[in-house]
Amino acid sequence: MTGAAHLYERFAPADVRALIEEYPLAWVVAGQGSAATTLPLIGEYDATGRLAALVGHFARGNPVEGALAADPRASLLFTGPQGYIPTDLAIRPDWAPTWNYARLQIDARVTITPADTAQAVDRLLRAMEGPGGWSVENLGPRYRAMIGRVVGFRAQVTRVRGRFKLGQDEDLPTLRSIIAGTPDRALARWMERLNAERLGPPVEGGTGEER
Repeated sequence: MTGAAHLYERFAPADVRALIEEYPLAWVVAGQGSAATTLPLIGEYDATGRLAALVGHFARGNPVEGALAADPRASLLFTGPQGYIPTDLAIRPDWAPTWNYARLQIDARVTITPADTAQAVDRLLRAMEGPGGWSVENLGPRYRAMIGRVVGFRAQVTRVRGRFKLGQDEDLPTLRSIIAGTPDRALARWMERLNAERLGPPVEGGTGEER
């Protein structure tokens, strides 16, 4: 693999974790695409920081449940920041517009874990709500009925592929101009993240956002 495509597929375990935490809603595609659904997922990481598994839950009766029970293989597809980059954000008259984005394709083997359903729900709530946020205890007696309608699962990761097309092939003046002018500051922050070594420390008058 050569050229820009190779640059787009250079990323670190920390980039994988950050994308999943910021954009947790994923397509869960069972087997050979026989069923698919969108679900928020929580990552589990090994001692080196690499993604090891993903935890989630779905409604009982979801076609994905039956498909995964028959064939545990699945693809989990995450889409991160993305957006159109118009020509007027670059400083070169010969520059063509493009679309920047970040995505992950994760192959996994899924185990349905009814005994861990409550834990899966609680982990998602804690991740989304933060300390002191809403909890299932607020449901009172309704909780027992609601938890019975969902089932937890754990996806053991077998392969992680990603593509982070975020300006790595642009010259520095063009890249800085695009970052400064991009209205989507989340996209701009990810462009900074994947080009941090080239961009160097933030300068006065920059985006003011942490990398």
